[in-house]
Amino acid sequence: MSTRRPIVGGNWKMNTNLASAVELVEDVVAQCQTCTAGCDVALFPPFPYLNPVGAKLGHHAILLGAQDLYHEPNGAFTGEVSAEMLIDLDVEIVLVGHSERRHVIGEDDFLLNRKLHTALAAGLTGVLCIGETMVQREAGQTQQVTVDQLRAGLEQIRVEQMRQVVIAYEPVWAIGTGRTATPEDAQAVHAQIRTTLAGLYDEATAAVTRIQYGGSVKPSNAAALYQQPDIDGFLVGGASLKADQFLDIVRSTVGATA
Repeated sequence: MSTRRPIVGGNWKMNTNLASAVELVEDVVAQCQTCTAGCDVALFPPFPYLNPVGAKLGHHAILLGAQDLYHEPNGAFTGEVSAEMLIDLDVEIVLVGHSERRHVIGEDDFLLNRKLHTALAAGLTGVLCIGETMVQREAGQTQQVTVDQLRAGLEQIRVEQMRQVVIAYEPVWAIGTGRTATPEDAQAVHAQIRTTLAGLYDEATAAVTRIQYGGSVKPSNAAALYQQPDIDGFLVGGASLKADQFLDIVRSTVGATA
């Protein structure tokens, strides 16, 4: 079990409408009065609902997160959202390279590295998402893919900037499928990520960098996953759309660290 402060994020993806987004954040806030004492909690609503969700978070310790950002500060980039715009809405943390951005939208490592640089330069916490597909997993390429994505994503990120970086390992084959890596399998990849971080930076940086697991995380499997020494929390998809399930996952980490 990790001694690092856990972090649990709820990625709502392209779900909710205005009414349900507000209801969901109200439910989370109402039930999470003490959760943030032992765990960083972040919500990542769709872009149109950042403002109303942020307003409901108010002065609560739950972080407002964005699902993506663009790497330019402004200009003729129709449909994109800049870091400055996110900060204007009190966003503190942003996802970079979620598997759907990589495999559905088609973003490559070079672009994602630029996005991470932009996020960090603006003072945002960047969650760099990495993970292999089922084809890659069955071909025995899990380690190669995750290490390559990690190295590319962190290209020219300085050691002092790593305080603003969270790594999210999300095996693509487990996202939204109901399939989850076993705690032992997930731990093996997390350990490899931490070893890679030590090589890229140093042991001290690797020791304090938080690495989340994402991939069909549910209340029923969160506790067993979090018991692993290199798993520092979760990036939750479908279960984050139900306040009780999401908070059960948060409590799995808070209870373990209490």
